Amino acid sequence: MAKRIVIALGGNALGNTPAEQLALVRETAKPIVDLIEEGNEVVIAHGNGPQVGMINLGMSTAAEAGAIKSDMPFPECGAMSQGYIGYHLQNAIGNELAARGVKKDVATVVTQVLVSESDPAFQKPTKPIGAFYDKQTAERIAKEKGYTMVEDAGRGYRQVVPSPKPIDVIEKNTVQALVNAGTVVITVGGGGIPVILKDGKLYGTPAVIDKDFASAKLAELLDADMLIILTAVEKVAINFRKENEQWLSDLTPAEAKQYADEGQFAPGSMLPKVQAAVSFAESKPGRTALITLLEKAKDGIAGKTGTRVHQ
Repeated sequence: MAKRIVIALGGNALGNTPAEQLALVRETAKPIVDLIEEGNEVVIAHGNGPQVGMINLGMSTAAEAGAIKSDMPFPECGAMSQGYIGYHLQNAIGNELAARGVKKDVATVVTQVLVSESDPAFQKPTKPIGAFYDKQTAERIAKEKGYTMVEDAGRGYRQVVPSPKPIDVIEKNTVQALVNAGTVVITVGGGGIPVILKDGKLYGTPAVIDKDFASAKLAELLDADMLIILTAVEKVAINFRKENEQWLSDLTPAEAKQYADEGQFAPGSMLPKVQAAVSFAESKPGRTALITLLEKAKDGIAGKTGTRVHQ
């Protein structure tokens, strides 16, 4: 039975340069088009942590060198990342569809996502963005630019910015209309451009919304049947990389919350994925979130693999 599916791709899986990304998305497109060929309505969300950080740093460096007059504000950097990542995805998916003789439009929607100005995340930056640095380089950048730099999962030091929770997707009606018309839509890129509502107007704010939470909110608003959150492992595990490691196939929201409270899922890694899956699964009876590898998504939908979070 065909489903309406929102797929959340990670920004770290998209490569470190535009050329590398363009090559990678050609492979990413294949399992996505497999799902489209089966008649599913597919909406694609993606991260932009590495990309938006590099854009921001590049613009800042250009400003320091006098090549441009000022730094590029962070919301604009997010919009730029949405544009070029969306272009690569729609190009690759469109070409793969055409190669298989499937006539479907693919479109990217530059998306604003509403957040609250009073969200406590603005007082405590936690979202890693941009490239990894050694400790000495990270300390120099922090001193020169005033960035908050933290060690990230043993891979080096990265800049962190606020990561407020999404409240609404401003362009949801546009996305809904496109999906209803049969278009494959790429949206809430990088979690969407964070905006706050003030005096009846929307204003961009310097932050990065977690793409898994934004994808869950989008899936909820589109009344999707399934949210697929892609990760680097086939299933979610408890006691990860320990002797008593246990891979999980099915979780209720209550079980997932209990494991999260026990500290089973790494912050900034699996934890937000599980929390987003729980949010979507709890939003309406019958909705299922699947956490798995991209190449296992088709089998995951069929219940053969992956971790399914549902009531």
